[in-house]
Amino acid sequence: MDLLSGAAPATIPSRTQVVLETIRRGILTGRLKPGQALVETELAARFGVSKTPVREALKTLAGTGLVVMSQYKAVTVRTVDAEMARQIYDVRLLLEPQALRRTVARRAPLDAARQALERADAAADRAERSLANRDFHGALYGPCGNPLLARVLDGLRDQAALVSAVVWQENPSWEREAREHREILARAQDGDAEGAARLLHDHMAGFVARAFPEGDDSP
Repeated sequence: MDLLSGAAPATIPSRTQVVLETIRRGILTGRLKPGQALVETELAARFGVSKTPVREALKTLAGTGLVVMSQYKAVTVRTVDAEMARQIYDVRLLLEPQALRRTVARRAPLDAARQALERADAAADRAERSLANRDFHGALYGPCGNPLLARVLDGLRDQAALVSAVVWQENPSWEREAREHREILARAQDGDAEGAARLLHDHMAGFVARAFPEGDDSP
């Protein structure tokens, strides 16, 4: 049984991976709270592993922005606030629509994006839905033909998923976002690069504006 998410994990390639995915799910479901300390010895005992897989998992999560590591303090779950969200979406708004334009211009297959939408529709909780949405966006920009651009956007994926999961706790707007995703994908599949990019920009800008209005710094 998954100790933090309450669900049995899928087949896992390594101890580090099972620790990583379980902590990630715990953060995205809210079982691990923003600001909560993640102590290596406690996690190792909970998972029945040595501290090494835990330490490796926490380093990976720090690299994706889900946890914060300090030289003198325990690792803590990342806190979502308006400034963090706006910074993430500022970068995404600059880069992601352009990446989608290139994906559509290259006539890259978009089957992975459709499959991600199906997973989001069938999701059992916020974590699954948020990760499926993350994968949907990745499937749009991933085939853009510029690996460096894709890697920059990949670096924001988990933080964007965390923002979505936190926002949905207060305002479960995923049905609206799902409709917008389907419209974006349809436009991309029709070969309309500019139309798809415009819808994607409006989709992301609308989400962050609704969730974090200017002048309101609460999560």
